Amino acid sequence: MMRTGLARPDEFTFPLVMKVCSKYEQVRVGSSVHGLVLRIGCYEDLVVCTSFVDFYGKCKDLLSARKVFGEMSKRNGIAWTALIDAYVKSGELEEAKKMFDLTPDRNVGSWNALIDGFVKSGDLVNAKKLFDEMPEKDVISYTSMIVGYAKGGDMRSAQVLFEQARDVDVRAWSALISGYAQNACSQMGSFELCEQVDSYLHQRMNKFSSHYVIPALIDMNAKCGHIDRATKLFEDMPQRDLVSYCSMMEGMAIHGCGVEAVRLFEKMVDEGIVPDEVAFTVILKVCGQAQLVEDGLRYFDLMRNEYSIVASTDHYSCIVSLLSQSGKLKEAYGLIKSMPVEPHASAWGALLGGCSVHGNSEIAEVVSRRLFEIEPQSAGNYVLLSNMYAALDRWEDVAHLRDKMKENDLHAKKNTKGT
Repeated sequence: MMRTGLARPDEFTFPLVMKVCSKYEQVRVGSSVHGLVLRIGCYEDLVVCTSFVDFYGKCKDLLSARKVFGEMSKRNGIAWTALIDAYVKSGELEEAKKMFDLTPDRNVGSWNALIDGFVKSGDLVNAKKLFDEMPEKDVISYTSMIVGYAKGGDMRSAQVLFEQARDVDVRAWSALISGYAQNACSQMGSFELCEQVDSYLHQRMNKFSSHYVIPALIDMNAKCGHIDRATKLFEDMPQRDLVSYCSMMEGMAIHGCGVEAVRLFEKMVDEGIVPDEVAFTVILKVCGQAQLVEDGLRYFDLMRNEYSIVASTDHYSCIVSLLSQSGKLKEAYGLIKSMPVEPHASAWGALLGGCSVHGNSEIAEVVSRRLFEIEPQSAGNYVLLSNMYAALDRWEDVAHLRDKMKENDLHAKKNTKGT
């Protein structure tokens, strides 16, 4: 409608459009919008140009992000932060640090973008150095560091920062407990830490909103084996929302209660709660884990047709995995080929896994070639295909794959559990 003259897009419209393009990985659409902006003359607007830097950065097109930034007649702290984040998302942390050092008006977002980049790369030393140098820290700063330490298994450092942050406001408490619970306790499977966080919560419940914290505790308890405690926390909530339902559904799936999780999804909808793209990702994963093929396909159609949600690569990967595990390999392969966005390695990997289980070497060979291109250093893909060849007594092909692995200096992980 806008391009046929009924309404003229302007400097307020374009940033919103680019935000949607970034969210749904619509690279071609975003590039077309960029071209439209150049034609109609909104390119001098600071917010519009910053939205393009942000878009290209999130699409990992660093060259285009730098080009737009370089063409900007004026820049503010948000524009500099967008470019720093573009370098971070492309894995160029040294260049990101150089841009950070050149930034004239650093804001908390600039600091957080670089800290988050170091954390995600596993460089907690540089992340902590920046964190200590920050003139002003916010909830994102603390949460990034706590999550980084927790994922790295450094629970002592995570807990030290957790304690230091206890004087911050309600929102900070909520985010920090969520990060601590989900990434520290859940991954470590620690009953002691579960009880510690639970105890702290119940002692100070009146100081912050349980709306933010209870879903994290449901997730934590479920992953640590306390499914009864997770269920009680959920049932005792005075008002349940989308996040709490998703946490409970994931918890049920972990404990093999996929059918119950599907019933819970239906109950949520019956209560008038509208599922979003995250909720559908959860229920599609649940259906995959429980091998509920018909339910999974029904929810996939429901999401797109009734709720008008554009399927993401995660949604497609869930359905590919569901079809592959159930032996519907041709359907899974057809779905991957018809995807409007570039399939992630996870989707191809799920299909290869299904081929291995069901002995379909024809599709497996096609899928493997694609995976070898996407993940050339992943030994697991070679091992899956090799194991399938071995099961089919195709020993020459097994030997050929092993030779390929040696050429690429790849090593399969040894089986430490014995045979």
